[in-house]
Amino acid sequence: MDQTLEPHVLVFPIPFQGPVYCALKLAELICLSGIHVTFLNTEHIHRPLLRHTNVVSRFNRYPNFRFQTIPDGVHGDRFMEVMAAVDVVTKPLFRDMVVSGTLSRKSERPVTVMIPDASFPFAVDIAIEASIPVICLETVSPCCVWTSYLNLPTLIEAGDVPFKENDLDQLITSVQGTQHIIRKRDLAKFCRSEDLSNPVIELIIKEAHAISQAQGLILNTFEKLDSIVLPHMRKLCPNIYTIGPLHTLYKAQLTANTTSSQEFTISNSVWKEDRTCMSWLDKNDPKTVVYVSIGSLATMTFEQLLEIWYGVVNSGKPFLWVRRPGSINSGYDESHVPIELLERTKEIGCIVEWAPQEDVLAHPAIGGFLTHSGWNSTMESIVEGVPMVCWPYSADQQVNSRFVGEVWKMGVDIKDTCDRVRVEKAVRDIMDSKPNVFTQSANTWANLAKESITKNGSSSIRLGRLIDDILAMSSTRS
Repeated sequence: MDQTLEPHVLVFPIPFQGPVYCALKLAELICLSGIHVTFLNTEHIHRPLLRHTNVVSRFNRYPNFRFQTIPDGVHGDRFMEVMAAVDVVTKPLFRDMVVSGTLSRKSERPVTVMIPDASFPFAVDIAIEASIPVICLETVSPCCVWTSYLNLPTLIEAGDVPFKENDLDQLITSVQGTQHIIRKRDLAKFCRSEDLSNPVIELIIKEAHAISQAQGLILNTFEKLDSIVLPHMRKLCPNIYTIGPLHTLYKAQLTANTTSSQEFTISNSVWKEDRTCMSWLDKNDPKTVVYVSIGSLATMTFEQLLEIWYGVVNSGKPFLWVRRPGSINSGYDESHVPIELLERTKEIGCIVEWAPQEDVLAHPAIGGFLTHSGWNSTMESIVEGVPMVCWPYSADQQVNSRFVGEVWKMGVDIKDTCDRVRVEKAVRDIMDSKPNVFTQSANTWANLAKESITKNGSSSIRLGRLIDDILAMSSTRS
């Protein structure tokens, strides 16, 4: 016998800055439709989120929203250490919550649809066990999900992974749609492993299987941006919701649903933002400043720091550099920095520990972005039409940087190098004051991104379909 239940969505991100940032915006978009949302954070990520943001007061506007936390046993920030701790501590607790506890059918408000991060394949298994419809949220790029995740078994079968030769410029021809684009060096970093029993490879294979088992897949992109890979992805995952750029779709929907003229300061950062850099930017001319940031997880050696630093300084461009605590592997000792570098930095540079990145990239003074090519950073740069110098670190970033340079023509990919001459040239290339291929392409993609979130844009339409599908999945549960 069917039972009508009030729609209740569980959003469950992996405990890192980028995925939580995306998931909170998705959760609020669902809240705006009147659907009840429980946002499940592991304790490791929830503490700094409460400390550095107004997230609680922001979501207090929604009587249909609540935070819930779950223990995780996490003591560090390294990706696989975090995921291993979650697997041991969180997974059994989560199963209890869903099968018989506070999120189960026996609870006062049962979960009717689950939206876990796709990097939590165990959550998909548990949802299926509990007969709860499940839609995966993928916060890395679709170009990476297609080339390096969903096609990982194909790459292994074709003998492309693990790499047998050292020629990283060899084209990968076994993946449909990207045969003339992706080289070995452009596959996700874990593909360089010599051991197929590598825990990251095992996790990715599970993740790809989980995506195929779910009722749908949510992607932070818009149709035209990923038109090369989306048709191929839909052969494996027919029900894909492209609702990006998530941060701008969110702002547009929030504006449309807010009767008050009050402006909300929105931050989902687990790092304390230093907004003094905004007044520094105000003192600079339009399109003159290069913004430098390697995101919330990437690291570099002290030697790499000096090469990038020299490259940026030698370009002669004013620069705003986000230098996160802990981002220099061997630690940072200013006494080892050449005096001319420090003095020139005082003249043309501004260094902060963390910045409000969306606001920075939207600032008129920004003319280029030296980035680790994380997907959130890439999307934010695309929206603002800011050309990029891509220095990828891990995860999807190798694929993203290739697409930025080769497909979207929005920047220069300098992966696998760290040389001051190369950095200086790349910065000059994207920051050239005369119109060039990078600024023209960047403006084109920025306009297409803005078009996608209009009332009849592709991302707005697909968000509407996601909400309708959540309601339909919730309406009857056996």
